[in-house]
Amino acid sequence: MAAIQHYPCFIDGVPVDAASGAVVEVDDPATGEIWATVPDFDADDAARAIESAHAAQRAWADLPAIERGRWVGRLAQAVEERRAYFVNLLVREQGKPAGEADAEVTDTVTYLSYAAEAARRIEGKIFPSENPGEQLWIQSVPYGATVGMCAYNYPLALIGRKVGPALVTGNTMVLKPHEATPVTASEFCRLAAEIGLPEGVLNVVTGSGIEASSALVTNPLTRLVSLTGSTRAGQAIYRSVADNVPGLVLELGGKASFIVLEDADLDTAVEAAVTSRFVNAGQVCICNELVLVHEAIAEEFTARVAERVREIQLADPADGTGMGPSSTGASVERIDGMLRSSVEMGATVEVGGARPSDPRFARGHWYLPTVVSGVTRDMPLATTEIFGPILPIVTVADYAEALEICNDREDALSAYIFTRDASTIFHAINHMEVGTVFVNQPITGYIQGYHSGHKRSGLAGEDGVFGIESYLQRRTVYLNYG
Repeated sequence: MAAIQHYPCFIDGVPVDAASGAVVEVDDPATGEIWATVPDFDADDAARAIESAHAAQRAWADLPAIERGRWVGRLAQAVEERRAYFVNLLVREQGKPAGEADAEVTDTVTYLSYAAEAARRIEGKIFPSENPGEQLWIQSVPYGATVGMCAYNYPLALIGRKVGPALVTGNTMVLKPHEATPVTASEFCRLAAEIGLPEGVLNVVTGSGIEASSALVTNPLTRLVSLTGSTRAGQAIYRSVADNVPGLVLELGGKASFIVLEDADLDTAVEAAVTSRFVNAGQVCICNELVLVHEAIAEEFTARVAERVREIQLADPADGTGMGPSSTGASVERIDGMLRSSVEMGATVEVGGARPSDPRFARGHWYLPTVVSGVTRDMPLATTEIFGPILPIVTVADYAEALEICNDREDALSAYIFTRDASTIFHAINHMEVGTVFVNQPITGYIQGYHSGHKRSGLAGEDGVFGIESYLQRRTVYLNYG
C-alpha cells in the first residue's frame, strides 16, 4: 500500500491544518483504498478563512477589473500547464476515466479564461436625469467575501466555474469542497499561492461534517454563498442564512425527463439517451434521469438502448476508456436500494442491476450500467434523483402525458425532447418548467450559455454573461454636478 499523503487547507496563501489536528480520510473510488487526508476544520478554523477573505477583499476590489482578469488568466494558464497532474488527480480522487478527466481540465481552463476576458465587459447603466446638472447611473459592484461550495462530481471544473467569476468581479472566495473530493481544491489553492495570487483572495476549507460549512455560510462577513449540490443542501443553506441575508447562487438537484416521441429519429435518440445517462457514471445534475418514451416505439427503443448499454464496459479510470466507479460508497448503496424497491413494485431489469461480479471490481464503488423498464411514475427510480448509472424507462401514451410528468416535479433543472414536429418542439420550449431544454441532442453545455434551475433546483445561475452578473450587486448613484 502506498503512503498516505496529507493535503492542507490554504489561508492567506499559507498551508494550514485544523487547530485540533483532526483529519478527514479520502478514498480511491476505484479501489476503496485510503490514499490521502485533509484537515477536518471546525467552526473556529472556518472563521479564520472567511475573516481572511474579508480582510483582503477591499484591496482586491480596488484593483482595476483588467488586473483582476489578468490574475484569473494566470490561474487558467497554470492549470493548463499542469494538465497531466490534474487529470491523474481527478482519476484518483473522483474515479473519473482519464479521457473525461482531461475534458474536465479543459472545461476548467475555459471557465477561468472566459471569466478573465469578462473583465472588459462588466457593465453599468446611465439613465436620463430629471434635473439639469445631474447624473443618474447604476454601477455593478462586488458582494465582498464569498463562499463557493462544490459537489463531488466535477471537483475541478466547479472550482473554475465559481472562482473565475467571483474573483474577476472583485469578490474574494473561500472554497469548501465536498468531503469526498477535497484534494483537488487543496491543490488548486496551492497553485494560486505559487503564482502569487494576493493573500486572502482565495482560501480553502475542508471538513467532514456540517460544522465548518455552517460556520462559513452563517458568518456575518459572508456576503454571498454559491453552492453546487443537492436540493436538500440548498434548502438547508437557504434556511440558515436568513439572519445574514447574503446573496445566493444555488445550483441544486435535478431529475431530467428525456422525452422520446413516436416521430423521433431513433438512432439519435438512443445514442443520446445512453450518452446523457452514463457519462461520469451518471453523476451529472443535468443527466438523462428518466426516459418517457411513446408507447408506439417503447419496445423497440428499450431493446436498442439495452443493446447499446451492454456495450459499456467497466474499466480502471486510469485506462481512460469505459465507465468508472461512483464517487462514494454511500451513493452505490442508495441507488441499489432504489432499484430493489422499484423491482419489488414491478419494474424489470433489462441490463445490469447489481454490483459487478468481476473480481477486478470487488473493491471500490462500482455498479453495473443498468437499464430498467416497466417503471411507473410512483416508483423510487422515477420519483427521486438517481445520480448514478441506472436508466429507468417509463412508457407514455402521448406528448401531453410526458409533459405532465416532466412538470409535475419541484426539481426543474433540465429536460430533453426528441421529435421532428416543429410545433411540438416550440410548445415544449415554452411549457417545460425547467432551466435548460435539450432538443434532439444529447447532454451538452457551452460557457456562453447559462446554467440555472427553476423551482427547487436553484436560484440565480452560472456561466455566460448572466453567470458573471450573479456575482455582482447594483449601486445607484445620483450625482449633482451643477
